[in-house]
Amino acid sequence: MSEAHTVPGEAGGGSKIASSTQPLTSFWADWSLAIPLIVLATCALVLPCVVLIRASFAGPGGAGFTLANWAAVLASGGMRRAIVNSLLLGFAVATISMIVGTPLAWAVSRMPRVRRSLHLGMLNVATNFSGIGLGFAYFAALGTYGMITLSLQRFGLNFQPPAANGFSGLIVAYIYGNVPLFVLFSLPAMSLVKDEWQEAAKTCGASAWQFWQRVGFPVIRPFVLASWLLIFTWSVGLYGLPVALVGEAPLATKLITVEMNRSLLGSLFGSQRMPVLAVILMILALASLILYRIIVRRGTKWLS
Repeated sequence: MSEAHTVPGEAGGGSKIASSTQPLTSFWADWSLAIPLIVLATCALVLPCVVLIRASFAGPGGAGFTLANWAAVLASGGMRRAIVNSLLLGFAVATISMIVGTPLAWAVSRMPRVRRSLHLGMLNVATNFSGIGLGFAYFAALGTYGMITLSLQRFGLNFQPPAANGFSGLIVAYIYGNVPLFVLFSLPAMSLVKDEWQEAAKTCGASAWQFWQRVGFPVIRPFVLASWLLIFTWSVGLYGLPVALVGEAPLATKLITVEMNRSLLGSLFGSQRMPVLAVILMILALASLILYRIIVRRGTKWLS
């Protein structure tokens, strides 16, 4: 019979190799399906952001490093007005959407399942109807010769619709798609308020106002504010709709995205101010995302 000889430490070394390769195998098993998404996100999001940031600090020929592009944008009165108008427009649209959308979201959340499904379908249709199509619909309905305008004037009403390229006209066009979007954003938060809470508060002698002041609104407030922040960021960054409404009118409301479009059309490759405006939008979106996560984390802390 032959004796089996083992080298001291051989078995232990094999177990160490197996244990060292196990985390790597587990990592690839967990992330292998996400590799296509990671590659797509890198090519479609990360690389364009890097290129825009580099272009915002590049010279006229695309080489070198300079702050002249940022200085020119921030020193321009028109560019500063476009930034301020975009922020004011986003604030106004988000606030109106919150005031109108919060009661609607509560009403939809308390509907029977069949009616709720029907209303959710209508909200999705309204949300997805935006961009160039919504701009055309605005002119067809509320333009100088729009259907609503001519119908009201035929009934003897001196109705003058807001100018499509004015601040009020942009608000009217924006809230058409943003109010339903706010309802969809805030709808899950409405389910956090249980009907049993209202019944218990009513049993204890609390009025509806007292319930919402002490219980209901404090629960949904972080999520309503988070939805407001999303609508604000979305409104500031809208491109197709304001470009369709404003066009090339010289006295139209100046917005960041409209100025980006004019910058691209002004020369073959676009001037150096377009990357600066794009980076400003990126900074705003990143700040909004961080603030959104903080608000939602505080709102869900008591749920855990």
